[in-house]
Amino acid sequence: MRATSPKPSPWWTPDVHADRRPFLMARNRIQAALRGWFGSRDFIEVDTATLQVSPGNEAHLHAFETTAIGHSGALTPLYLHTSPEFACKKILAAGEPRIACFAHVYRNRERGPLHHPEFTMLEWYRAGETYDALMADCAEMLALAAEVAGTPLLTYRGATCDPTLAPERLTVAEAFQRHAGIDLLGSINPDGATDRQRLAFAMQAAGLRVAEDDTWADLFSRVLVEKVEPELGFDRATILCEYPMAEAALARPAPHDRRVAERFELYACGVELANAFGELTDAAEQRRRFELEMAEKARVYGETYPLDEDFLAALAIMPEASGIALGFDRLVMLTTGASRIDQVIWAPVAETAP
Repeated sequence: MRATSPKPSPWWTPDVHADRRPFLMARNRIQAALRGWFGSRDFIEVDTATLQVSPGNEAHLHAFETTAIGHSGALTPLYLHTSPEFACKKILAAGEPRIACFAHVYRNRERGPLHHPEFTMLEWYRAGETYDALMADCAEMLALAAEVAGTPLLTYRGATCDPTLAPERLTVAEAFQRHAGIDLLGSINPDGATDRQRLAFAMQAAGLRVAEDDTWADLFSRVLVEKVEPELGFDRATILCEYPMAEAALARPAPHDRRVAERFELYACGVELANAFGELTDAAEQRRRFELEMAEKARVYGETYPLDEDFLAALAIMPEASGIALGFDRLVMLTTGASRIDQVIWAPVAETAP
């Protein structure tokens, strides 16, 4: 009979906690330093409700659902939010120009070295400012987090990144050409519509797998995950910007090319740390995009989430703004050298059946 490995000790046992404690102390120092950074720049820290009528409307995000019971006994479905974004944008609509939020967020079907069902998202928004300002914020925060943690380099699985160097700015189209030899914009029409066949042909020419039922989005994601992301954020951080409009449901079009959007992601050591937008403020267009996302979710998973009508109403009066969501636990991982996200979370979610 094959011997089974002993079950690891729980996180709350003194010996395990002693191993985790340096990571957790660094986490607290980084959080305090970032709060000071925001405060010195006139950001207001806000706190948003976890329970929402919609958890978000991205096709491939999965939420935890619960039920509210009214005084009459009436039942109303509610969701644990996957991001505080909708609530934060309502606060922008209310008139706050600079806000930041450390929010516990929840995502179902996600657990692994870089994923946890409940984690901390740091979001901040700048009304009346472009997403270039957020790029500068990211560079400053990487350096600050490393300084507070007492490390000269960000590290993950043997890879390193110098947080004091200015991040490389790379468009998605440039990254596809550099790392996969694919002309991405050749598969996108001037109005932003995508051409699945053109991208499939380009991938086949590059020796990449294409399945008959793959959509353009499936193909895009495969190249990004297999060829592009593993090459980003080494030696210095990478800002991957100008995502195709079809991959930026909450972002406005780039003024110089409507095929792409004002969206960027921040990478270090091959790890995605943040996702930013020049925010879309056209409520009708946002509704159209959400409906497309939910149609895709229904096609792939057989389920949808409701739209937050209150959010769409607020969007109609929200000022021009830029916003970003940063995985705070991942930032702590890279500054402390932790190998798993649950090492930097004070009280991890209980393990469930695979």
